[in-house]
Amino acid sequence: MAIAAWTLLLALIAWRSGAEVEAQVPGPRTRYQPNWASLDQRPLPQWYDEAKVGIFLHYGVYSVPSFGSEWFWTNWKNLRNPDYIRFMQRNYKPDFTYQEFADQFTAELFNATQWALLFRDSGARYVVLTSKHHDGFTLWPSKSSFGWNSVDVGPKRDIIKELAAAVRKESDLKFGLYYSLFEWFNPLWTDDKLHLLMQQHFVERKVRPEQMELVEQYLPEIIWSDGDWEAPAKYWRSEEFIAWLYNDSPVRDTVVTNDRWGFGTACMHGDFYNCADRFNPGILQAHKWENAFTLDRKSWGQRFDVSLSDFMTSKEVIKEIVTTVSCNGNVLINVGPTKYGTILPIFEERLRDMGRWLKTNGEAIYGSVPWIYQNDTVTPNVWYTQRQNSSNGNVTVYAFVLEYPYDTNELDIYPLGKEINIFRNVLLTGIDLGTGGEILNHQSTQVVMLGMEDTKINWTSDHNRLHIEFPPKHHIDKRGLDFAWAFKITIT
Repeated sequence: MAIAAWTLLLALIAWRSGAEVEAQVPGPRTRYQPNWASLDQRPLPQWYDEAKVGIFLHYGVYSVPSFGSEWFWTNWKNLRNPDYIRFMQRNYKPDFTYQEFADQFTAELFNATQWALLFRDSGARYVVLTSKHHDGFTLWPSKSSFGWNSVDVGPKRDIIKELAAAVRKESDLKFGLYYSLFEWFNPLWTDDKLHLLMQQHFVERKVRPEQMELVEQYLPEIIWSDGDWEAPAKYWRSEEFIAWLYNDSPVRDTVVTNDRWGFGTACMHGDFYNCADRFNPGILQAHKWENAFTLDRKSWGQRFDVSLSDFMTSKEVIKEIVTTVSCNGNVLINVGPTKYGTILPIFEERLRDMGRWLKTNGEAIYGSVPWIYQNDTVTPNVWYTQRQNSSNGNVTVYAFVLEYPYDTNELDIYPLGKEINIFRNVLLTGIDLGTGGEILNHQSTQVVMLGMEDTKINWTSDHNRLHIEFPPKHHIDKRGLDFAWAFKITIT
């Protein structure tokens, strides 16, 4: 289908108008009502849209058995999974309880500064730590979780306090907290369920006090809610809590929330949408969203029953970043630390590879917005982002090549689409596409390979086709450019 230039213009205008609205940070006098109709009007704080890359940390008592997944307790006791039963029979005494794992959750090698420096070097712009998972164990001395927190038992340390302080001291990363609304075996929760959720004792005595504690003590700028699916948002009183976050909390101007606040809220309400674990639709999403995925494909928590094939490669991680950001998303990349408080070398390697790649290609990721096309309509494995130079009206399009053209060292891409009809004197973001000649020409277009800025890129154009010759491969390899290769196309 042929696409007229004015169609592209309208698409960009519509996109940018929406982006500008979302970029506005609400003023301190803005008041939101405790209902979704009002809460959904809050603009997304700009920092989150620009950050693009975050680190997720699943750390807790489940790190002790390091088997199966972070759902160890319920898989063992509720679902009676044979693998978990067999694991416990072979390795622990018959009457061993999950609570006894807490004494072995020692974290004796936990060094918050080392973690913070690794996350800084990874190129991430924010980090989210599990404050409490579905087992109810908290990584801070919760007043509502006596004897089942990281200060009373196990590490005897306030993990959240130490990591928040280190992240803020050693980096510019934003600090956020994951919080599970429900707990598998909490008697207050199970009693509320027995009463068909007509009472809210669990919310009143456990959930709300802990949520308030976390925000007021640790000032998280992301509240990553989870464990919502067994009850509606009205039971959790989610709208009331979010209204307080936006109106009166100490982080009201910068905090962002996800969409897991009760069944039926996913992909519907929240500053950004998660929709599902490892959500990556591959097409443009109008509302800001996040792709939370695990480096270990099968588990969010650290486990030892793992093989090399279970881990994402660095190339796969970069592909997730590119395809997600191209479609208006952020990535939240999960790491599971060990019970000792260390991060395994394979996780560190992936994060450092990511940091090296982002150091070269970050300008095409951070602060970018989706281009008219998210991926090339002709050549596979080519994805786009863009940014506009507001001072001179230039448009910069970034083309990410996810598969290197080894056979030819050359590539055809179509950043303006496969077919485009040009009408005289129609402007695309200030670029005159209709004055005759080629759309992409050497007078109006510059092509640079990120990481090879001092090397002239040979290219030709034919109407809307851009034929690019890569520099010699050994020159690219010498610069350490790997995983995906980005070309910066500036049109004046």
